[in-house]
This record gives sequence, structure tokens and C-alpha cells, in this order.
Amino acid sequence: MKIAGLWSGHDCSFCVLENGMPVVHAEYERYIREKEPAGDSAQFLFDEYKEFNDIKHFVTCYSVDRLKKHENSYEQTKNIVEKNGGELHVFGHHQCHAANAFFSSNLDNALILTIDGGGYETKNNLATAFTVWRGKGNKIEHMHTFPINQVNIGGVWTRSTRYIFNLQSGWPRGHQAGTVMAMAAIGDPNKYKNDFFKMLTLDLARATHKPADQPIGANTGNDPKHPYLNKWAEIAKENEQNKFDLAAGLQKATEDYIRSMLNSLLSQVEDVENLCLAGGVTLNSVAIGKIYDWFPQIKNIYATPTPHDGGLTIGAAQYLWHQILDNPRIEWKDNFTPYLGFEYDNIEETLKKYDNISYESCTDDKVIDLLDKQNIVAVFGGGSESGRRALGNRSILADPRNPNMKDLINEKVKHRQWFRPFAPSILREEVNNWFTKDKDSPYMSFVFDFKEEVKDKVPAVVHLNGTARLQTVTENDNKWYYNFIKKWYNKSGVPIILNTSFNDREPICETAEHATNCFLRTNIDYLYFYNENILISKK
Repeated sequence: MKIAGLWSGHDCSFCVLENGMPVVHAEYERYIREKEPAGDSAQFLFDEYKEFNDIKHFVTCYSVDRLKKHENSYEQTKNIVEKNGGELHVFGHHQCHAANAFFSSNLDNALILTIDGGGYETKNNLATAFTVWRGKGNKIEHMHTFPINQVNIGGVWTRSTRYIFNLQSGWPRGHQAGTVMAMAAIGDPNKYKNDFFKMLTLDLARATHKPADQPIGANTGNDPKHPYLNKWAEIAKENEQNKFDLAAGLQKATEDYIRSMLNSLLSQVEDVENLCLAGGVTLNSVAIGKIYDWFPQIKNIYATPTPHDGGLTIGAAQYLWHQILDNPRIEWKDNFTPYLGFEYDNIEETLKKYDNISYESCTDDKVIDLLDKQNIVAVFGGGSESGRRALGNRSILADPRNPNMKDLINEKVKHRQWFRPFAPSILREEVNNWFTKDKDSPYMSFVFDFKEEVKDKVPAVVHLNGTARLQTVTENDNKWYYNFIKKWYNKSGVPIILNTSFNDREPICETAEHATNCFLRTNIDYLYFYNENILISKK
């Protein structure tokens, strides 16, 4: 049986499950090359997934009234389910986040938190940005919903990112909360912590207020002054260190707030050893990584690879399959796969369109040699990764031993701020030798400290405070990438490779054409299509 999930709000996406297993998850931004767009997810599915007539059930947390605005695709959806004896189901926003978090894990019993900037529940149309659930077996049970006017961490971050730090906060250039997190590592966390804690609590309504005259779309420098946040915006304008201190204060206040909320919940819920997380706020890998320190009783934390709204389609389909249709849980080999994009087999046909590249047959071993010679190599193969982070199929790779590599990539490839860090991909069995915590992090969900005695060996992936947002890699997760890192280990002596997403101020590359275009307009040295063993260079 096939179930299709639809989400037409920002982070528009669709997914298809077949007998509970994900077949594809496609994110609209990868196709139109704009970050975090809304769109007609049903039409997107019909355009890209050729077997749509086999779908029995459609599921969404996007209200039917809003789906009806896309009249043609809505009618086609209705006709398909009627023909196949299925139904169109509507679930709550956070219900779908919670389902995605729990059913994508291998945990049988867990507390589930969903934390974001806001979404609507179906029963009472209540807006919320923080909900609590309990997962057990093939069911999740709702425990509590906090109204959005009481808790809205994501709202404070969105307004602060745009109005204090003068960065992007959504479509079409993406949300730059990650830049704020990176700045926080080099600031004084106590200087403005109390100011931001007040924003998260007593002054929540004022801090999350969206000015009526905010321009639609990108921050181009024409935003109005925020009636509440402008005081801190003026401080940020004075110098770079002020920005770092403000960012550190926001991060520390957020950590204190999450810790306080979780402490209260754990005092009321018995026998919690496992935690599942979803919602955009859980992309704050610094805060999420610290939960292990705050609460030693928590043995396992699972953060889905798609905690943002793009993952709602997966959660909605999983909720129907397990919760409503009562199908048993699926046991994932090591981890739920994030490699859910379409695969492309027309690479050579695509490359023939370009007269400014040359290409040759290549092996993984030759690419390892190129990395060892300090080349920056983009890799492309298999299905693209779902979620915000490239995990080896659409990645830019480099030597982490080179102390200058971070600056080279930031300046010549990614065109972003000097302080932005890069992630280490590490063989799972080697984590204990390099990090202070021996935990799974298959989707770069957690920031941990490097061990003091080894961090000088890989300076390009050590953040300024001695931490890293690591990706742990197993053979079951990604056979090619795991074996590639093993070859790199044999060559370099380190089981770690620098990994950053294959893009340049745009969504991660989806197709071979996107990959080639990005390669040509940046200073990436080589592009490697690993399925076909084709190496691209510029003429």
C-alpha cells in the first residue's frame, strides 16, 4: 500500500511510503532553487513521482481548505483516492512532527518533544510551538500542548535573527539561525543572557511581534525598525564582538530555558531514558547535545533528519501507517535513512551540455589522493539527503588536517562568514577515540567536545570553542561514504573527513545539472560522480 504525504506551506515537500517504508521524500526548494518556499505539493508530486496513480491514501497537516486553493491538483488527489478506495487524512502540525520523531527512531518507549516557531492542531485549531508526547510501541500519545503565547522559542529566534543580527529568516534565502549559533561560540554568554531570557518568558509577545510593514521575502536592508528589538539591533551595529556577545546570550538563554522546561517535564513523567525530538528549534545542535550533560538519566536522544516543516509529510504518512492502520514498527538497520531523494542516471547526457568542463573515468582511490593533495572535491551520488544537512551524497569534502582549509572553503566556495565551522564525518566505531561522548549522530544533530589530545590533528573541523557538529557514519547508513572514509583513514591516519553541503548560498544540489552549475561558479577543484566513477574538472 502506498501513502503520500503532502505539505504546501513553507518547506513545501511530498513523500511516499510503500508498506510503511519511505520510497521518496522530495523537497520543493531543491527543484526551484529558492530556500524554504511554499508551493502546490500535490502538483509537485504529480510532476515528479510517476507512479502517483497507485497511491491509496493522501495525508497532510495542511488544511483541506488551503489545499482546495490549488483547484486542479486537489481534484486530481480526490479522484485518485476515490478510485483506489482510499481517503484524504488531515492531522495536526505537531502531531506529524511527533510521529516523525518517534517512528523514525528505533526506540520502543520515549518522551517526545516538538519545538518550533508555531503550527496548528487540528481539533481546536490551537496554535502551538511546543508539545509533549509519549511514544510506546506503534503508538504516540499526546500529553500536553503549550499555547504559542506561552512558549515560542522559534519565534524569538526568527525575529532576533532578522531584526537584531540583520540576517535572513526564511524564504527565499533561508533561515540563518545557524550563523547566530556559530557566532555564539565566540561571545560572552552572560552579558545579554538575562535580556534574552526575558524575551523567551515575560516579553514573549513583544519579542515575537512581526511588524506589519515587514517586506515580504528576503531581508534586503529595508526592514522597519522593530519596536521592541531595535535596542539590541543598535548594539549589534556597533562592532562584531557585540554581535558575538548577543548571539552567545541568545544561545545561553535558550539552553537555560530548554533545560528548565525539560527538568519540569522529567519531574512529572516517570522512567524516561529515551528522548525523541522534532521541530525546527531542535536543529539547535549545541543545545540538544548538552541534554546528555544536563540529564544523565537520558541514555538515548533521537533527533530526526527532517525536524523542519519539510519533514511533516513523512510524519503524517507514518502516523497513518502506524497509529491509524495499526501496523507494527519498522526496525531500521542502524538508522532511518535520510537518502530519500530521487536517483539520477543520466549523468553523461547532462555533462555533454557543457563545453567548459572535461571529464574522465576515476576511482575512489584517486579522489582520496586528490584530497590528500589539498584539493576541494564535491561528490554526487545516490538519492539526495532529506533535511538541512548533506551527509555524503551531496557533499563538499576536504582534508580536515589542514589548518587553513576552513578559511579557504568559507572564502572561495561557500562565500560566508569566517567564523562558520565545518562538520567532521567520522567512522562510528572511532567516535570514542575523538570525542568526549560516544553517541550516535548520523544526521549531524549533536555538537560534542573533541578530546583535548586529538583536536590539533583535525583543526579544520574544530570550532573555536573546541566542539564540532559531528556526523557518525556506518556501513548500513551509507556504504559508499563509509568505505570512502575508511580509505581516507588508511591514507591520512585520521578517520575523519571535512564535510559541508554541496551548495553556495542556495539549496543543496538535487540534480547533476545543479551540481555542475555550482561547481563551475565556485572554486571547488573537482566534482566526482561516484556512482558512475566520473571526475569533472574545469577546462
